[in-house]
Amino acid sequence: MLADQPKETIVDAMTNQEKVDLLSGFGMWKTAAVPAYGIKPIVMTDGTYGVRYSIPQIDSDERGGMDVDAFLSVVNQRASDVSIAWGEMKPATCFPNGSAMGNSWDEALMLRLGTLLGKECRAMGVHLLLGPGINLRRTPLAGRSYEYYSEDPLVTGKLSAAVIEGVQSQGVGTSLKHFACNNSEVERTTMDSIVEERALREIYLKGFEIAVKQSKPWTIMSSYNRLNGVQASEDPWLLDAVLRKDWGYEGVVVSDWHGIKDRPASLMAGGDLDMPESPRRKADLLAALDSGAVPAEVADLSCTRMLDLIDRCNDGAQGPVSVYTAEEHHAEARAMAAASMVLVRNEALLPIRPEMRQILVVGRDAGTPVIQGSGCATTIPTMVDQPLEQLEQALGSARQLTFRQEADAETLKLAASADLVLVYTSTEGAYDGEGSDRTTLALGPGQDQMIAALAAASDKVAVVIACPDAVEMPWIDAVGAVLVTFYSGQAMGGAVADILTGKVNPSGKLSVTFPRRLADVPGFLHYPGENGQHIYGEGIHVGYRSYDMREIQPLFPFGHGLSYTTFEYSDLKVSASEIGLREEISVTFTVTNTGERAGAEVVQLYLQAPGKRLRRSPQELKGFAKPMLQAGESEQVEITLKGSDLAIWDPALARWVLEGVGARLVVGASSRDPKLTVDLALRASVLPFRRIAYDTQPAYVLPNAIACEQICAYLTKRCNISPEDAMRLLQHCSNSFFGIFTSLERRLRLSIPETEVADLIDSINAAMDAAEAKS
Repeated sequence: MLADQPKETIVDAMTNQEKVDLLSGFGMWKTAAVPAYGIKPIVMTDGTYGVRYSIPQIDSDERGGMDVDAFLSVVNQRASDVSIAWGEMKPATCFPNGSAMGNSWDEALMLRLGTLLGKECRAMGVHLLLGPGINLRRTPLAGRSYEYYSEDPLVTGKLSAAVIEGVQSQGVGTSLKHFACNNSEVERTTMDSIVEERALREIYLKGFEIAVKQSKPWTIMSSYNRLNGVQASEDPWLLDAVLRKDWGYEGVVVSDWHGIKDRPASLMAGGDLDMPESPRRKADLLAALDSGAVPAEVADLSCTRMLDLIDRCNDGAQGPVSVYTAEEHHAEARAMAAASMVLVRNEALLPIRPEMRQILVVGRDAGTPVIQGSGCATTIPTMVDQPLEQLEQALGSARQLTFRQEADAETLKLAASADLVLVYTSTEGAYDGEGSDRTTLALGPGQDQMIAALAAASDKVAVVIACPDAVEMPWIDAVGAVLVTFYSGQAMGGAVADILTGKVNPSGKLSVTFPRRLADVPGFLHYPGENGQHIYGEGIHVGYRSYDMREIQPLFPFGHGLSYTTFEYSDLKVSASEIGLREEISVTFTVTNTGERAGAEVVQLYLQAPGKRLRRSPQELKGFAKPMLQAGESEQVEITLKGSDLAIWDPALARWVLEGVGARLVVGASSRDPKLTVDLALRASVLPFRRIAYDTQPAYVLPNAIACEQICAYLTKRCNISPEDAMRLLQHCSNSFFGIFTSLERRLRLSIPETEVADLIDSINAAMDAAEAKS
C-alpha cells in the first residue's frame, strides 16, 4: 500500500468498483489487489489444526475454482481421499484435532500449537489462517465436533484465545469461526438456529466473547446458518450490536465460503469481506452502491478495515521466517497428542508392566490409524505414525507382540492366554464430518461386538478409541482400561505408545460429557430439528449442566480423566467472603502429587449458586489450571475470579447481573468429583424483582417495596385515602391472577387511565434502575 497516503484518503479516491473488488475475494483463497493504490492481495487458507495449501488453487492467478462445484469438492471430501479432492497440496503437520486438544485444558500448550501453526503458515506464504473453530459441542453427533474444543464456553474461549495469540505472534492472522450457533451439519447453510437470548449470551456466544476480548483475532468468520430467523452473515444484531458495540471488536468480519445470500444486506450488517469471489454478489453490491441503497460511508468503513487487515498481513510477512523440520514439528505433535488423550478407565491394567510378556494387539486401526476428521480442516500430513510399529519400538524385542485384525476364533484363543490384550478401535467415519452429522454414538460396525467378545475371553483387555466426540461403551464394565484419543493427528500412534508404556503419564480430561446412551444427551428431543429449524430447547442447560440438572449419571462426567499417579487437594481459601459485579477475588488451594511418578492434574473450579428470579444450572465452570508436579511435590494454585465472571444474562434488562444469593465455590477433579468447598456470597447488582408492566400480577408486585410505595402514593391521591388504606387495598389484591392495575380496577370499581398507568410504570422502573445503579 502507498505509505504516504492515509487509508481514508485512499478509500475516498476509490471507485465503487474498486471498493467492491476490495471487499470481495479473488478466486477461492485470495483478496483482490488494487494496483492503482499499491494494495496487495493476501492469501488465506483452512487449517484449524494443520495448514491446507492447495497449490493449483492458491499459486495460480486464474479465478477458477470459485464455483459451487469446486467448493463442494472441498467440503464433501473424506479425510481418506483428501488428496484426490484437492489435487496437489503441500504437506503440513497434522496436529491433534480440536476435540482432542480441548482435553488438554492447557493454555500454554494451545499457545504453542498456535505458534507452530503460524510458523508453518509463514513458511508457505499464508497470511490468514481460517481458524480456530470454536462452536460449542451441543451434541456429540455434530459432524464438525472433531474441530471444536468443548461443551463449556470457558474452556472453549480460553483455549481458542491461546491458539489465536500463538498464530498472530508469528505475524499471521486468524479467523475465529463460525459466528454463531453452527452446532450441526444438518442443512447447515439454510437451517435456522432458534436460541433464546440468555442461552446465546451465557453459552453459545460466551466463548467467542472471551476469545475476542482476550486475543483480538484479526478476523471473525460468520456462519452459514440463520440465527433466530436472520442469516448470520447478514445479522446486524450479531455482527454489529453484539460483536462490535458490546465487545468492542475492531477487526474484519469475513463470510464463510458462499455463506452470504444478500450481499448488500451483509455489508449493511457489518459483513466486510465476501469469500470466495462471486460475480453475482459483486454485481449486486456494485448496483447497491451506485444506487445509494448502500450508503458510501458503510462501504468506506469496511474498506478501511480491509486496508488495516492487509497492512497487518503484509507487515507480518516481512519478518524472518522460522526454520524448522517436519520431524521437529512431528515430535511436538506427538507431545501434544499425549497431553490430550484421556484415560477414562483403568483397573490397574495400565501402564504396561515388565511381567506382561505376551501382548495381543487387535484391530485394523493399529495398522491404519484414524487421525483426523473430514472436511475443510483435513490436512495432508507430513508423515503418519503406525501405532503397531510405534508400540513395538517402545516395548523392545523382549516382548512378544501378536497382531490380529479382527476377533475370530483364533484371536479369541490367543486372547485367553495373553498377558494383555490391546484393542485399537474407532468410529465409522465414513459419512460424518463437514456436511454430515453422525447417526449413532456406537463404534464402527462390528467393533463393539469385537470388544465384548475379547472381554469375555480375557480380563486383561485395554481399549484405545479414536473418535470425533463421545461414544457409547456398552462393554465398559468388562474391560480393564480405556484410552480415548479422539482424533490425535499424525503422531497419534507414537503418543498412544508413550501412554501405554508409561513414558508419558496421561493428563487429559474430558472437555465434554460422555453419555451412557444417546437419549441422555441434552437436546435429544429437539435434535436435529424439523421444517428448517433447530430448536435449542435445553436453553442454558448444555452439557454437564443438563446432566446435573436432570440428575442423570453419565458414562464419564465432564472434566474426568485418570492418571498413573494420585493427587490430593487442600487449603482452599478465598480473599473475600463476598463479591460484587465489579469486584474480583483470589481463590487459592494446594495440589499435592501423592503418587510415585510425575504428573499433571487438571484442577477445576465450579460455582454453585441457586437461582432467584433467574434460574441457574446446578454448577458452572469458572476456572481451571493444570499444574505439573513431581512425585511428592505440592503447588499452590491461584485462580482470579471477577464478579462479572459469575454473572448471568437478564433478558428483561438486557445486561449481565448478579442476584444476591449465598453461593459455594467447589474445587474438583471433575464435575462429579468435588474435593474442596467454600462459601461465597454474591452481592446483588440487581433488585430481586421483575420490572413492572401493565399486566404484572400482584404476587410479583407486593414484594417490591419501590413499586408498592409509588402505587400506594398514586392510590392515596387518586382515591383520597390514607397510605395505610392504600396498602391494604394492594394486599387485598394479592391472590388475583389478573394484572395489578386490572385487579385494582375490579376491587375499587373505578377506571385507571392508561396514560396515568404508563407514567406510573415508567416512574417505578426508573426508580428501580436508579436503586440498582447505587448497588
